[in-house]
Amino acid sequence: MSLINNFKWRALLIGAVLLLVLFGCQSTAYPIDFEQLSEDERIVIRFSHVVGEDTPKGLAARKFAQLVKERSNGLVEVQVFPNGFLYKDGEEMEALLQGDVQMIAPATSKVTSLIPEWSVIDLPFAFDRYEEVHDYLASPAGQVLISKFDSQGLHMLGVWDNGFKQISNRDYPIYHPENLQHLKMRIMPSDIIYKQFSSLGAIPQEIDFNILFHYLERGEIDGQENTLSNITSKNLYLLQNYLTISNHGYLGYVLLMNKQFWEDLPEHVQVLITDTLKEVSEWERETARNLNAEKLEELEACQCIDIYHLSPEERQAWEKEFKPVYDYYIAQFGTKYIESLPKYRKK
Repeated sequence: MSLINNFKWRALLIGAVLLLVLFGCQSTAYPIDFEQLSEDERIVIRFSHVVGEDTPKGLAARKFAQLVKERSNGLVEVQVFPNGFLYKDGEEMEALLQGDVQMIAPATSKVTSLIPEWSVIDLPFAFDRYEEVHDYLASPAGQVLISKFDSQGLHMLGVWDNGFKQISNRDYPIYHPENLQHLKMRIMPSDIIYKQFSSLGAIPQEIDFNILFHYLERGEIDGQENTLSNITSKNLYLLQNYLTISNHGYLGYVLLMNKQFWEDLPEHVQVLITDTLKEVSEWERETARNLNAEKLEELEACQCIDIYHLSPEERQAWEKEFKPVYDYYIAQFGTKYIESLPKYRKK
């Protein structure tokens, strides 16, 4: 072998050895975008809710999941399960407490089984505008309500709007409170909502939202109260002949996470979730307003259901009839939470 060839082989050998040393000393490199990590290596948040994907809550849940995945470069994955796919109305709270899911967004009325004082939010005509609800929760009385979740093993992350509730039924128009007498009305689980309807002579029925359509279809109940986005997303209006635009009660969702799961999250992930939810919540509130307005226009245009709007004077008459509901709440919890409502602070 010539001197030149011998030199080439030695050079190649030295180069190979250097490469082996370099790669041997390099630490394991994880993908920057975390997409190649397994589910066990990522942080997975299972987010269960019971409404459709085209409602304010459904749209916001998807947006939240998308932004968290993007901003964490795939390290945090929010898996959204809508329409009661994993757990139904009465099951999701227990699933959250047991850690089977990590996040839910139940209606405010559904947390009253754990914290009955929260039923102040369900009081009829307690609020006139969305802003009043959020101002109330930011008040000292509202902060006390929020703090009560800690002792229940829950961490509250915020509130999303759905809208204000309207009344629909199959048999005849609802103009006055007495028109509700003897009607079987579907309600969410809440002592205050039960009292609201029973005090006017109606027959309240607690029924899971995802099977409400079938109860209406079979004629087992006469009517229900709900927001326009919920009434249209589940096609409830197809089985009802009359709709009263009453705006008599606020319907919103409490964003809850399993407290232990939240506390175990790295601080930077907590900050990411908090900041992202703040942004999504502002977007969700605007979406709720716009979507409910759009749905009202669609229902008026289709002429498929008779629509009646309560006048300001009629609203006052309805509100007066609901005084026993307020008295009932005060008998249970005193005046502390009611006196902080916007309608009383204005006086």
